[in-house]
Amino acid sequence: MDRIPQELALDILSRLPIPSLVQSKSVCQDWRVLTHDQLLVNKHFKQMVENDPSFILQIMGYSIQNQLYFGDLSSNPNDGNVMMIAKKLTIPPLLNFHLVSSCNGLLLLRATHPSFELCIYNPFTRDYIELPTLSHHDGVRGFGFDPTTKKYKVVEISYKRTTPFTFSRRVVRFGMRRSHQTETSCSLIESKVHILTVGSPTWRNLGCFPFRFMWQKSQVLVNRKLHWRTTTNLIMSFDLATEQFNEVPRPDAITSNSDRRFHELVVLRGCLSAVSFDGNNQELEIWVMKEYAVKDSWVKQFNIGAYVPKIFQSNYQCHSSSNSRFYLPKKCIQVLCLLRNGGVLLQYANKAIVFYDSHCRTFQDIQVTFEGISSCFTAVAHVASLNSTDTFVDT
Repeated sequence: MDRIPQELALDILSRLPIPSLVQSKSVCQDWRVLTHDQLLVNKHFKQMVENDPSFILQIMGYSIQNQLYFGDLSSNPNDGNVMMIAKKLTIPPLLNFHLVSSCNGLLLLRATHPSFELCIYNPFTRDYIELPTLSHHDGVRGFGFDPTTKKYKVVEISYKRTTPFTFSRRVVRFGMRRSHQTETSCSLIESKVHILTVGSPTWRNLGCFPFRFMWQKSQVLVNRKLHWRTTTNLIMSFDLATEQFNEVPRPDAITSNSDRRFHELVVLRGCLSAVSFDGNNQELEIWVMKEYAVKDSWVKQFNIGAYVPKIFQSNYQCHSSSNSRFYLPKKCIQVLCLLRNGGVLLQYANKAIVFYDSHCRTFQDIQVTFEGISSCFTAVAHVASLNSTDTFVDT
């Protein structure tokens, strides 16, 4: 191995999938050192961005919920069929957990444990750290990397209903430059914002926020900002560097008064994207913001019609395809990613992953092969790059 130039070794390692890259640490001491080189991290990130993404799959079910798999897409050159091979990952010693969000391959897990609730887990090095406990009510969480401080941060926005509230009032939004109308509801929703810099022993209280965010599965981190949609159909961002909220302009076609409402936010090839449902045409629409924070850069890139994956078709064989949308409502469909060939990867009701060909407007069910047997899964996170191990003790 000493005869291989370092530049060539870095190029070879940067092309390996993450599990193989982690295993390469055992080849020799020199390669072990290279796996911690920031140059390798940067090269590997570039390779992953240029290729189709991989996934972390969490198996759902009372008896098998503590299982994580690494899923890689592959296509058959003979018939063009796409399949996913899912390899089982080692999990941390937690009683029960579910994946909240991810960043650079690191996973934020919410655990049922006597001593702690949240932890950050590296599924490839098997290192994990427990986070300080924070008293909370129902709410949402976000996890991201602040490039200015080179630190990871966890944001928690918790909600608590207080006194009856039947009128509107005007307030200054927390961390924003201009005022905005608060929501009108039958009770006042008190939204408290806390943030934790990973490595710090305590959470910081950033105050209250007069909006309620919608919960969604996937992490939406673009331009070093976390993004959520509100119950009033707005897009709000949280800057991990300045720790301030701001409103992101939405497409003109999507308003609180129109038939088009946000279904979810997603990242497509590095761009903030919004998935909406057109009630008139019964189609999912995918809007892509080509230039961040520029309202005029929103483009409706995809219209996706109704489809019933094969795993569900036996239940619907007595119904026509034109009525299939009534049996697989839009909330059961999740947009996962945009592939290099321009197709869209979709997930249906946690049981099927489907490739949508935007050119031919056709659908193809993707076969998912697990190391083990499972009929119910959910793609809960994207793996974007090799992780920096600065946060963890190297084992």
